Amino acid sequence: MTQEMGYMALSDVLRLHEFTRGLTEAQIASLAAAASEACFEEDDIVLEEGERSRAFYLVTEGSVTVELRAPHYVVVVQAVESGQAFGWSALLDRQDTVFQVRAREHTRALRLEGEALKALCRQDPVLGVELLHRTLALVAGRVKATELRFAEMCGVRV
Repeated sequence: MTQEMGYMALSDVLRLHEFTRGLTEAQIASLAAAASEACFEEDDIVLEEGERSRAFYLVTEGSVTVELRAPHYVVVVQAVESGQAFGWSALLDRQDTVFQVRAREHTRALRLEGEALKALCRQDPVLGVELLHRTLALVAGRVKATELRFAEMCGVRV
């Protein structure tokens, strides 16, 4: 049975997504086998702070916010839009999420199961290294966004 996202096969969606663009056809096929479609409605919590992240998401439509929760307020650290990704902690062993992720609007994404993704990276080290480099860019962007929010909260001009 062919998995489809809308009218487009998952492999086509992966081929066009900014995070996976440029991967080989074999790598796209491997990732498509581990992918499924996920849909979220406005204000749905996708990941809760402290939850074990089990999936890596590639946003294909809509957007989510990465939020830092405190007892009396929530700080939006970053918006993740179509063409971007979140859930990178699913690639790590025994890593709980630091941030909460909430849908800002109706959002569609490809969900890549963390365990399957880690297994693919071990089976295909070239794919693993490529995904590692791309994921490190996501992590660096999240750190930068967090630094900017923290500076803003402290009244530091950036």
